[in-house]
Amino acid sequence: MGNDMQQYLDKAGVLIEALPYIQRFNRKIIVVKYGGSAMVDEELKRNVIKDVTLLKLVGFKPIIVHGGGKEISKWVNKSGMEAKFVNGLRVTDEATMEIAEMVLGRVGKSLVTMVEELGVKAVSISGKDGRLLECDKKLSDGEDIGFVGDVKVVNPKILYDLLEKDYLPIVCPIGLDDDFNTYNINADDAACAIARAVNAEKLAFLTDIEGVYKDPEDKSTLISELTIQEAGELIGSGNIGGGMLPKLNNCIDAIENGVSRVHILDGRIPHCLLLEIFTNKGIGTAILAEHEQRYYNEEEN
Repeated sequence: MGNDMQQYLDKAGVLIEALPYIQRFNRKIIVVKYGGSAMVDEELKRNVIKDVTLLKLVGFKPIIVHGGGKEISKWVNKSGMEAKFVNGLRVTDEATMEIAEMVLGRVGKSLVTMVEELGVKAVSISGKDGRLLECDKKLSDGEDIGFVGDVKVVNPKILYDLLEKDYLPIVCPIGLDDDFNTYNINADDAACAIARAVNAEKLAFLTDIEGVYKDPEDKSTLISELTIQEAGELIGSGNIGGGMLPKLNNCIDAIENGVSRVHILDGRIPHCLLLEIFTNKGIGTAILAEHEQRYYNEEEN
Protein backbone atom coordinates (compact mmCIF):
# COMPACT_ATOMS: atom_id res chain seq x y z
CA MET A 1 0.00 0.00 0.00
CA GLY A 2 2.99 2.28 0.72
CA ASN A 3 3.83 2.93 -2.94
CA ASP A 4 0.20 3.34 -3.92
CA MET A 5 -0.35 5.83 -1.13
CA GLN A 6 2.78 7.78 -2.19
CA GLN A 7 1.40 8.02 -5.72
CA TYR A 8 -1.82 9.55 -4.41
CA LEU A 9 0.09 11.96 -2.16
CA ASP A 10 2.28 13.00 -5.12
CA LYS A 11 -0.86 13.68 -7.14
CA ALA A 12 -2.29 15.78 -4.32
CA GLY A 13 1.03 17.64 -4.09
CA VAL A 14 0.87 18.55 -7.78
CA LEU A 15 -2.70 19.81 -7.42
CA ILE A 16 -1.79 21.93 -4.39
CA GLU A 17 1.27 23.32 -6.23
CA ALA A 18 -1.10 24.47 -8.97
CA LEU A 19 -3.42 26.32 -6.57
CA PRO A 20 -1.60 29.70 -6.35
CA TYR A 21 -1.30 29.81 -10.14
CA ILE A 22 -5.00 29.03 -10.58
CA GLN A 23 -5.82 31.81 -8.09
CA ARG A 24 -3.47 34.30 -9.70
CA PHE A 25 -4.63 33.76 -13.27
CA ASN A 26 -8.34 33.27 -12.64
CA ARG A 27 -10.30 35.34 -15.20
CA LYS A 28 -7.05 36.42 -16.86
CA ILE A 29 -6.50 36.15 -20.62
CA ILE A 30 -3.83 33.81 -21.93
CA VAL A 31 -2.96 33.76 -25.65
CA VAL A 32 -1.59 30.46 -26.96
CA LYS A 33 0.28 30.52 -30.27
CA TYR A 34 -0.11 27.03 -31.62
CA GLY A 35 2.12 25.68 -34.40
CA GLY A 36 4.99 23.35 -35.25
CA SER A 37 4.97 19.57 -34.78
CA ALA A 38 2.27 19.77 -32.13
CA MET A 39 -0.12 20.71 -34.93
CA VAL A 40 0.82 17.82 -37.19
CA ASP A 41 0.88 14.89 -34.75
CA GLU A 42 -2.72 13.94 -33.86
CA GLU A 43 -1.91 12.80 -30.33
CA LEU A 44 0.09 15.94 -29.51
CA LYS A 45 -2.76 17.96 -31.00
CA ARG A 46 -5.23 16.35 -28.61
CA ASN A 47 -2.91 16.98 -25.66
CA VAL A 48 -2.61 20.68 -26.49
CA ILE A 49 -6.36 21.04 -26.88
CA LYS A 50 -6.93 19.18 -23.59
CA ASP A 51 -4.50 21.58 -21.87
CA VAL A 52 -6.19 24.68 -23.24
CA THR A 53 -9.62 23.29 -22.39
CA LEU A 54 -8.50 22.59 -18.84
CA LEU A 55 -7.13 26.14 -18.55
CA LYS A 56 -10.58 27.37 -19.60
CA LEU A 57 -12.39 25.14 -17.12
CA VAL A 58 -10.24 26.29 -14.16
CA GLY A 59 -11.04 29.94 -14.87
CA PHE A 60 -8.49 31.21 -17.39
CA LYS A 61 -9.67 32.92 -20.57
CA PRO A 62 -7.61 31.29 -23.31
CA ILE A 63 -7.39 32.47 -26.93
CA ILE A 64 -5.69 30.19 -29.48
CA VAL A 65 -3.87 31.71 -32.46
CA HIS A 66 -2.85 28.99 -34.89
CA GLY A 67 -0.60 28.70 -37.90
CA GLY A 68 -0.72 25.96 -40.47
CA GLY A 69 2.42 26.36 -42.55
CA LYS A 70 3.12 22.67 -43.09
CA GLU A 71 -0.49 22.03 -44.07
CA ILE A 72 -0.49 25.00 -46.47
CA SER A 73 2.72 23.75 -48.13
CA LYS A 74 1.15 20.29 -48.53
CA TRP A 75 -1.90 21.71 -50.36
CA VAL A 76 0.19 24.11 -52.44
CA ASN A 77 2.20 21.11 -53.65
CA LYS A 78 -1.00 19.09 -54.23
CA SER A 79 -2.19 21.92 -56.48
CA GLY A 80 0.90 21.50 -58.63
CA MET A 81 2.56 24.69 -57.37
CA GLU A 82 5.80 25.04 -55.45
CA ALA A 83 6.10 26.65 -52.00
CA LYS A 84 8.63 29.51 -52.15
CA PHE A 85 10.20 31.26 -49.15
CA VAL A 86 12.24 34.46 -48.85
CA ASN A 87 14.05 35.03 -45.51
CA GLY A 88 11.80 32.43 -43.90
CA LEU A 89 8.57 34.11 -45.10
CA ARG A 90 6.24 32.39 -47.53
CA VAL A 91 5.95 34.14 -50.90
CA THR A 92 2.18 34.46 -51.23
CA ASP A 93 0.73 35.17 -54.66
CA GLU A 94 -3.03 35.26 -55.25
CA ALA A 95 -3.35 31.50 -55.87
CA THR A 96 -1.30 30.67 -52.75
CA MET A 97 -3.35 33.11 -50.67
CA GLU A 98 -6.53 31.36 -51.80
CA ILE A 99 -5.15 27.97 -50.71
CA ALA A 100 -3.81 29.38 -47.42
CA GLU A 101 -7.20 30.83 -46.48
CA MET A 102 -9.01 27.58 -47.25
CA VAL A 103 -6.45 25.44 -45.40
CA LEU A 104 -6.32 27.70 -42.32
CA GLY A 105 -10.13 27.75 -42.18
CA ARG A 106 -10.14 23.96 -42.21
CA VAL A 107 -7.45 23.79 -39.48
CA GLY A 108 -9.47 26.20 -37.32
CA LYS A 109 -12.64 24.12 -37.60
CA SER A 110 -10.73 20.90 -36.77
CA LEU A 111 -9.49 22.57 -33.55
CA VAL A 112 -13.05 23.72 -32.77
CA THR A 113 -14.24 20.12 -33.19
CA MET A 114 -11.63 18.85 -30.71
CA VAL A 115 -12.54 21.50 -28.13
CA GLU A 116 -16.26 20.82 -28.55
CA GLU A 117 -15.62 17.07 -28.07
CA LEU A 118 -14.23 17.96 -24.64
CA GLY A 119 -17.41 19.81 -23.70
CA VAL A 120 -16.24 23.41 -24.16
CA LYS A 121 -17.78 25.88 -26.61
CA ALA A 122 -15.36 27.20 -29.25
CA VAL A 123 -15.58 29.48 -32.28
CA SER A 124 -12.97 29.80 -35.01
CA ILE A 125 -12.57 33.17 -36.71
CA SER A 126 -10.02 34.78 -38.96
CA GLY A 127 -8.55 38.24 -38.61
CA LYS A 128 -11.14 39.38 -41.16
CA ASP A 129 -14.00 38.83 -38.73
CA GLY A 130 -14.94 42.11 -37.03
CA ARG A 131 -11.81 43.60 -38.71
CA LEU A 132 -9.85 41.86 -35.94
CA LEU A 133 -6.53 42.18 -37.81
CA GLU A 134 -5.96 45.17 -40.07
CA CYS A 135 -2.67 45.04 -41.92
CA ASP A 136 -0.24 46.64 -44.36
CA LYS A 137 1.85 44.81 -46.92
CA LYS A 138 5.01 43.37 -45.33
CA LEU A 139 8.23 43.68 -47.32
CA SER A 140 11.12 41.28 -46.72
CA ASP A 141 14.31 43.36 -46.80
CA GLY A 142 12.59 45.66 -49.29
CA GLU A 143 11.39 42.75 -51.42
CA ASP A 144 7.71 42.36 -52.32
CA ILE A 145 6.67 38.82 -51.34
CA GLY A 146 3.01 39.13 -52.25
CA PHE A 147 0.02 39.01 -49.90
CA VAL A 148 1.99 38.87 -46.65
CA GLY A 149 0.78 41.31 -44.03
CA ASP A 150 2.15 43.27 -41.09
CA VAL A 151 -0.45 43.82 -38.37
CA LYS A 152 -1.24 47.53 -38.17
CA VAL A 153 -4.34 47.60 -35.94
CA VAL A 154 -6.05 44.99 -33.75
CA ASN A 155 -9.77 45.46 -33.07
CA PRO A 156 -10.31 43.02 -30.19
CA LYS A 157 -14.03 43.64 -29.60
CA ILE A 158 -15.01 40.35 -31.25
CA LEU A 159 -12.62 38.47 -28.92
CA TYR A 160 -14.06 40.18 -25.82
CA ASP A 161 -17.59 39.39 -27.01
CA LEU A 162 -16.75 35.70 -27.48
CA LEU A 163 -14.94 35.47 -24.11
CA GLU A 164 -17.82 37.18 -22.36
CA LYS A 165 -20.25 34.62 -23.77
CA ASP A 166 -17.92 31.83 -22.55
CA TYR A 167 -16.55 30.76 -25.95
CA LEU A 168 -12.96 29.77 -26.56
CA PRO A 169 -11.84 31.89 -29.57
CA ILE A 170 -9.59 30.18 -32.14
CA VAL A 171 -7.99 32.70 -34.51
CA CYS A 172 -6.32 32.12 -37.86
CA PRO A 173 -3.85 34.81 -38.92
CA ILE A 174 -5.45 36.29 -42.01
CA GLY A 175 -6.17 40.00 -42.23
CA LEU A 176 -7.41 42.79 -44.47
CA ASP A 177 -5.69 45.95 -45.68
CA ASP A 178 -7.39 49.32 -46.15
CA ASP A 179 -8.56 48.23 -49.61
CA PHE A 180 -9.99 44.96 -48.22
CA ASN A 181 -7.34 42.76 -49.86
CA THR A 182 -6.68 39.47 -48.03
CA TYR A 183 -3.28 38.95 -46.42
CA ASN A 184 -1.50 36.04 -44.78
CA ILE A 185 0.11 37.09 -41.48
CA ASN A 186 2.92 35.32 -39.66
CA ALA A 187 1.17 33.50 -36.78
CA ASP A 188 3.81 34.58 -34.21
CA ASP A 189 3.28 38.23 -35.20
CA ALA A 190 -0.51 37.84 -35.03
CA ALA A 191 -0.38 36.18 -31.58
CA CYS A 192 1.87 38.95 -30.29
CA ALA A 193 -0.33 41.73 -31.65
CA ILE A 194 -3.47 40.10 -30.19
CA ALA A 195 -1.82 39.51 -26.79
CA ARG A 196 -0.84 43.19 -26.65
CA ALA A 197 -4.29 44.38 -27.73
CA VAL A 198 -6.15 42.37 -25.08
CA ASN A 199 -3.50 43.04 -22.41
CA ALA A 200 -2.99 39.31 -21.96
CA GLU A 201 -1.50 38.13 -18.70
CA LYS A 202 0.41 35.45 -20.59
CA LEU A 203 1.44 34.63 -24.13
CA ALA A 204 2.65 31.07 -24.78
CA PHE A 205 4.47 30.00 -27.95
CA LEU A 206 4.33 26.27 -28.72
CA THR A 207 7.43 25.57 -30.81
CA ASP A 208 9.73 22.70 -31.81
CA ILE A 209 12.48 23.68 -29.38
CA GLU A 210 12.72 23.25 -25.63
CA GLY A 211 13.13 26.96 -24.92
CA VAL A 212 15.95 29.51 -24.98
CA TYR A 213 19.53 28.36 -24.44
CA LYS A 214 22.53 30.43 -23.34
CA ASP A 215 24.45 28.29 -25.81
CA PRO A 216 22.31 26.67 -28.55
CA GLU A 217 24.95 23.93 -28.93
CA ASP A 218 24.70 22.94 -25.26
CA LYS A 219 21.30 21.56 -24.23
CA SER A 220 22.17 21.87 -20.51
CA THR A 221 22.10 25.68 -20.80
CA LEU A 222 18.28 25.97 -21.02
CA ILE A 223 17.18 29.20 -19.32
CA SER A 224 14.05 28.88 -17.16
CA GLU A 225 13.42 32.58 -16.62
CA LEU A 226 14.67 35.73 -18.32
CA THR A 227 13.82 39.39 -17.82
CA ILE A 228 13.43 41.42 -21.01
CA GLN A 229 16.72 43.16 -20.18
CA GLU A 230 18.49 39.78 -20.01
CA ALA A 231 16.75 38.72 -23.24
CA GLY A 232 18.05 41.88 -24.93
CA GLU A 233 21.58 41.13 -23.70
CA LEU A 234 21.29 37.57 -24.99
CA ILE A 235 20.27 38.84 -28.44
CA GLY A 236 23.24 41.24 -28.33
CA SER A 237 25.60 38.36 -27.52
CA GLY A 238 24.99 36.89 -30.98
CA ASN A 239 24.32 33.45 -29.46
CA ILE A 240 20.71 33.21 -30.57
CA GLY A 241 19.86 30.97 -33.51
CA GLY A 242 18.08 32.34 -36.60
CA GLY A 243 14.57 31.00 -35.88
CA MET A 244 14.63 32.13 -32.24
CA LEU A 245 15.66 35.72 -32.98
CA PRO A 246 12.29 37.01 -34.30
CA LYS A 247 10.50 35.05 -31.53
CA LEU A 248 12.59 36.72 -28.81
CA ASN A 249 12.09 40.15 -30.39
CA ASN A 250 8.35 39.43 -30.47
CA CYS A 251 8.45 38.45 -26.77
CA ILE A 252 10.26 41.64 -25.78
CA ASP A 253 7.82 43.70 -27.84
CA ALA A 254 4.82 41.98 -26.20
CA ILE A 255 6.13 42.59 -22.68
CA GLU A 256 6.99 46.23 -23.41
CA ASN A 257 3.36 46.57 -24.47
CA GLY A 258 1.72 45.21 -21.32
CA VAL A 259 1.89 41.38 -21.48
CA SER A 260 3.21 40.14 -18.11
CA ARG A 261 4.89 36.90 -19.16
CA VAL A 262 5.78 35.17 -22.38
CA HIS A 263 6.51 31.43 -22.42
CA ILE A 264 8.47 29.60 -25.11
CA LEU A 265 7.61 25.90 -24.90
CA ASP A 266 8.40 22.66 -26.69
CA GLY A 267 5.02 21.60 -28.07
CA ARG A 268 6.38 18.07 -28.63
CA ILE A 269 6.31 17.46 -24.87
CA PRO A 270 2.86 16.18 -23.87
CA HIS A 271 1.00 18.70 -21.68
CA CYS A 272 3.84 21.23 -21.85
CA LEU A 273 1.35 24.08 -21.26
CA LEU A 274 0.08 22.67 -17.97
CA LEU A 275 3.59 21.88 -16.75
CA GLU A 276 4.82 25.39 -17.56
CA ILE A 277 1.84 27.24 -16.11
CA PHE A 278 1.01 25.18 -13.03
CA THR A 279 4.39 24.05 -11.66
CA ASN A 280 7.05 26.07 -9.89
CA LYS A 281 9.94 25.38 -12.21
CA GLY A 282 8.06 24.86 -15.45
CA ILE A 283 9.71 23.24 -18.43
CA GLY A 284 10.33 25.95 -21.04
CA THR A 285 11.62 29.51 -20.89
CA ALA A 286 9.54 32.28 -19.33
CA ILE A 287 10.36 35.86 -20.30
CA LEU A 288 9.03 38.44 -17.89
CA ALA A 289 8.78 42.15 -17.27
CA GLU A 290 11.41 43.61 -14.90
CA HIS A 291 8.87 44.07 -12.07
CA GLU A 292 7.46 40.52 -12.29
CA GLN A 293 8.35 38.11 -9.48
CA ARG A 294 10.62 35.24 -10.46
CA TYR A 295 8.87 32.06 -9.31
CA TYR A 296 11.73 29.79 -10.23
CA ASN A 297 14.45 31.64 -8.32
CA GLU A 298 12.22 31.95 -5.26
CA GLU A 299 11.80 28.20 -5.22
CA GLU A 300 15.56 27.64 -5.37
CA ASN A 301 16.53 29.92 -2.50
